[in-house]
Amino acid sequence: MKLLQVGYGNVVVASRVVAVLGPAAAPIRRLRTDARERGKLVDATEGRKTRSVIITDSDHIILSAIHAETISIRLSGPSSEHEAQA
Repeated sequence: MKLLQVGYGNVVVASRVVAVLGPAAAPIRRLRTDARERGKLVDATEGRKTRSVIITDSDHIILSAIHAETISIRLSGPSSEHEAQA
């Protein structure tokens, strides 16, 4: 199982990630509000500015202080050091 680091010691199971988005668009802000009302919002920013929004297949919305581009690189990278050496 590959874990995706989303910042400050927080991880998400990579296979559950559906999308990694920037937080600025109005539809994304509505997703955050709806998720908060349904109890499906996970704030992993540790009090810092939200720089990406991660959507999972379980309909959870995860807020991260790491840029969306950085998370997408981590998501597409090798799952272990062994694979990186191969």
